[in-house]
Amino acid sequence: MATQRVFVANRGEIALRIIDACDRLGFETVLGVSAADRDSLPARRAGRVVTLGGPRAAESYLNVPAVVHAAVATGCTAIHPGYGFLSEREDFARLCAENGLVFVGPRPEQLQALGDKISARRLAEAVGVPVSPGGPTTTAADALALARRIGFPVLVKAAFGGGGRGMKQVHDETGLVAAWELASSEAAASFGDGTVFIERFVQSAKHVEVQILGDAHGNRIHLAERECSLQYRYQKIIEEAPCVALSDEARRRLHGYALRIADALDYVSLGTVEFLVDVERGDICFLEVNPRVQVEHPVTEAITGVDLVREQLLVAFGEPLRLRQDDVRVDGHAVELRLTAQDPGHGLRPSPGRLTHWRPSPIGGVRWDTHMYEGYLFPPYYDALMAKIIAHGPDREAALARARAAIAGLQVQGCTTNQSLLRELLDTPEIIHDTVTTRWLEDRFAEEMQA
Repeated sequence: MATQRVFVANRGEIALRIIDACDRLGFETVLGVSAADRDSLPARRAGRVVTLGGPRAAESYLNVPAVVHAAVATGCTAIHPGYGFLSEREDFARLCAENGLVFVGPRPEQLQALGDKISARRLAEAVGVPVSPGGPTTTAADALALARRIGFPVLVKAAFGGGGRGMKQVHDETGLVAAWELASSEAAASFGDGTVFIERFVQSAKHVEVQILGDAHGNRIHLAERECSLQYRYQKIIEEAPCVALSDEARRRLHGYALRIADALDYVSLGTVEFLVDVERGDICFLEVNPRVQVEHPVTEAITGVDLVREQLLVAFGEPLRLRQDDVRVDGHAVELRLTAQDPGHGLRPSPGRLTHWRPSPIGGVRWDTHMYEGYLFPPYYDALMAKIIAHGPDREAALARARAAIAGLQVQGCTTNQSLLRELLDTPEIIHDTVTTRWLEDRFAEEMQA
């Protein structure tokens, strides 16, 4: 393959991860940064750096004309959007194509189909993948009628939402109208569309997702599953792979459902098909498809030995998949901890600041994906993620033990982090015995506040 020049349209650890993958492939890199990120570690590693605009995301990382102009002006052949920011924007993918740039991700029509959770849900139903009872609503009265029909509790969800914004849980009729109106207004403000739908809330659920990968030649595979049940306000904190709570039969069903959806879309690139598994009833319900690389992709890399970002880049440039389904093997277990600049003593409030001391612990079997360094000024404008600590072992017990050693040995000063919370969680019986469900941590915090 001819040498490519890739514009990295992201920041933080994922920008560094993309630059590393490009370096290994012999691709040149240009990094677009905000004014706040000019001295970041990715900026020091990229072949060239272009300042897109001011420190706020709207002035830089979300400034579509500035990103495309910078990529064209620096002679890039492709744009890798990472996750978040522009990674799921169908209009951005189309603009890349119009300017002769390869968008490292799915085709625009696939992004369009998946960007609306209602249409994605209909697609799943059309190919025989189960979804939770519910549907779209246009008024609060419609929402109330539907909720009565499917039964409380329910979730009011933004059709174009993400990251928990525009999502409200409602336990009875009393709060439904207010929750519907608030979710609709939040969705309109955050995503430009106030469309919402109602679905039954599963009280005791595991959040399980299947990694898929497809090329432009009709080849598609899955790379096993991940469990992401440990969440707070719909933000994942600890992820692992594979999901040991699944039976072999449930695992086969999940993988099959994910590939059905990928086939129906003629899916190209990396993607993740997300499900809820009802631990009491055994039901599996489709949630959504995330058409991009995920924050938690390293646990899949750890158990399969596949460099997912490398494969994503290659299929974007038209290369056929080298892997077939029979080539995918699961080796051991992996756990990922998300270290964040958040204060667990104050509801995980963001805690930006300058790192005065940063010493990751060198533990065998542990990978650190981070853009931190001593003296780094952690900015207040973006996500609070500082590092991903990925521990791999021959089994879950060994992976958890390595994760404990890694987080216990970390020395960090200057920012308040969630290190103490991660240490506490790893010693909690519910996590050790894998009985955690998606509501567990939120309920635990609520109990501690009432105590």
